[in-house]
Amino acid sequence: MSLDILALLRERAQENVKLHEMHVNPQMAKVVKTIGFDQSYVRGEGQYLYDMQGRKYLDMLAGFGVFGMGRNHPKIRKILMDFLQSDYPSLVKMEAPLASGLLAEELKKRVPPSLDTVFFTNSGAEGIETAIKYAHCATGRPRLLYCNHSFHGLSNGALSVNGGDSFREGFEPLLPGCTAIDLNDLDALRYELGKGDVAGFILEPIQGKGVHLAKDDYLLAAAAACKEHGTLFILDEVQTGLGRTGKLFTMEYSGVVPDVLVMAKSLSGGYVPVGAVMTSRDIFLKVFSSMERCMVHSSTFSQGAFAMVAGLAALHVIDEDKLVENASKMGSLLLQGLEEMKKRFEFIKDVRGRGLMVGIEFGRPSSLTLKIGWDLAHKVSSGLFGQAIVMPLMADHAILTQISGHGVDVIKLIPPLVINESDVSWFLSAFEKVLERAHHFPGPIWEVASRLARHALRR
Repeated sequence: MSLDILALLRERAQENVKLHEMHVNPQMAKVVKTIGFDQSYVRGEGQYLYDMQGRKYLDMLAGFGVFGMGRNHPKIRKILMDFLQSDYPSLVKMEAPLASGLLAEELKKRVPPSLDTVFFTNSGAEGIETAIKYAHCATGRPRLLYCNHSFHGLSNGALSVNGGDSFREGFEPLLPGCTAIDLNDLDALRYELGKGDVAGFILEPIQGKGVHLAKDDYLLAAAAACKEHGTLFILDEVQTGLGRTGKLFTMEYSGVVPDVLVMAKSLSGGYVPVGAVMTSRDIFLKVFSSMERCMVHSSTFSQGAFAMVAGLAALHVIDEDKLVENASKMGSLLLQGLEEMKKRFEFIKDVRGRGLMVGIEFGRPSSLTLKIGWDLAHKVSSGLFGQAIVMPLMADHAILTQISGHGVDVIKLIPPLVINESDVSWFLSAFEKVLERAHHFPGPIWEVASRLARHALRR
């Protein structure tokens, strides 16, 4: 008897949290129950999710950026189904796969000419590991620079250049010789580069944690300083790339050209993990320096044909559906609406971002009664207020959002690039209603905050 996977998923749809409690991650199961995110989704379509009762949700998280083209894009699905029905050979090994060559060719058309050689990975973190190895091998130097508050993945090397202490705790010692500096601090960068031992400087053009933007002139100056000192300038566009910020790559805003470019997430088309690391042929040949070293860095599932076809399909849809242009247009509408709210709601400290990568930062209000609520919440956790906004957005308005990191008063919006004006209005209207309730203390939002606080104190 064959496995009827659809019947199995239907029959056990309501067991998702229970199964995670028993077999996968009991702590995550507690989290989703505590914040009211313990839905059982049964269908995903574009920017929308649907639960067992047929309720429609607006996804403003996009799988942390994976679903740039939305979920189950029909054009991508058709391409992949055609491919699966072909019995095409994959991962033969000791061959030169056609599909990866085609995807590399397409990627090269979209970046500066100096980035002329591609290595394929299974994830963004694996891409960062590749970039780290490239930097050490190409320069012969021991040290790496990264930025405070950065996020580059959670594997050992990537974690070593991760600016989040909460992720690093319990896993040290990590790679030696990794030094953190502040984003946009050119003097600090030049000081460290001047020591002459830095292999690579890695940064995000927009930091995922907190949505902090690298200034355009800083990126250009940083790249020039790295070149002057023989250090590789590594740009992590895992989340910001492939249309997210209203350009295909965020580096296009400044015109900066990195020595190494890392991408992933949306390259998957939302179907199968795939990432890419692009660099110059000169750097590549310092790593893969002979025939004997042709596999000195490799990965078992790298260049899998299904993943490569997913990448080709994703690029096709980005172009044909004009998703970069849509990200720019919808991002402008979203930022404009939020900026208008900032003038009226004292809890909004800042609104920042590019395209459809937007951060809403909350700050201590000026009103005396609201200060009391804010201070009480922050005595328990610095990220509690933001979570108290996220929860009613889900419960009352069916909008999936999340704060942008541990202990951060910032909600990050990274929706699928296929959202439309109606979706932007849906979010802005809901967010306004939640903020209106938050500006009444005591009130419903503060009851949510109090419940979260009690839970945190019990822990």
